[in-house]
Amino acid sequence: MFAASNLRSEDQFLCSICPDVFADPVTTPCGHNFCKKSFYCRPLLKVNTLFSEVKARRSSSEQQAAKPGEVPCDICTGTKLRALKSCLVCLTSYCETHLEPHLTCKGLKRHQLIEPVENLEGRMCTKHDKHLELFCKTDQTSVCTLCSVLDHKTHEFVPLREESEEKKTELRKMDDEIQEMIENRDIFSWCKSAMNSPLTGTAASECNTFY
Repeated sequence: MFAASNLRSEDQFLCSICPDVFADPVTTPCGHNFCKKSFYCRPLLKVNTLFSEVKARRSSSEQQAAKPGEVPCDICTGTKLRALKSCLVCLTSYCETHLEPHLTCKGLKRHQLIEPVENLEGRMCTKHDKHLELFCKTDQTSVCTLCSVLDHKTHEFVPLREESEEKKTELRKMDDEIQEMIENRDIFSWCKSAMNSPLTGTAASECNTFY
C-alpha cells in the first residue's frame, strides 16, 4: 500500500510528453501540466507556481552545501548552499536557486554578476557608494568612476580586473623564482656538505656538474 502510494506521488511530478520530472512546469487552460519545453507551437500557458516551487526545493536539495573556504549563499536559511554568483548591485551572493530571478527578471538582468566573493562591501567606494571598477596606476589604488573624474582627473587608469590579472601573473612569476632559489639553495647545501666530507669521484663529478 505504501509503495503504491509513494509511486503515485512520484508520478504526479512526471511530464506525460517527455516523460521526465517537470522542468519549467506550465498548465494548459484545460488544467493539464507539462514541461514548457515540450511545446513547440505553444498555446497560452500559465506558470504552475506550485510545481515550480516543488521543483526548486528538489533542485536545492541536489545542490552542494558550502564547504570551508567557499562562499555561501546569503539567502539560504538552514543549510547554506554554495554560492554560484555574487551581485555587485545587491551586495549579495546567491546559490543556483536564488540566482534565478537575476537571470529571468528584466530589472535584475542589468545587475553586475561576478564569481562568488566574500566581503562585497569592500568592493564599494566608501566616498561615492559606487562599484570599484578602475585601478589608478598613479596612486596605486582602486577607484570608482566618480573618483576617476573628480579626484584623479589626470591620472592613468586601467580596468580593475585587468590590473588584478596582471598582479596575479606577477605573483605567480615571483613564486616560481622563489621556488627556483630554494631548489638552488638545496643543491648548494648538498654540494657544500659533500665537499666537507671525504669526496668520492662520483660526488666531485656531480658538484662540478652543478657549479
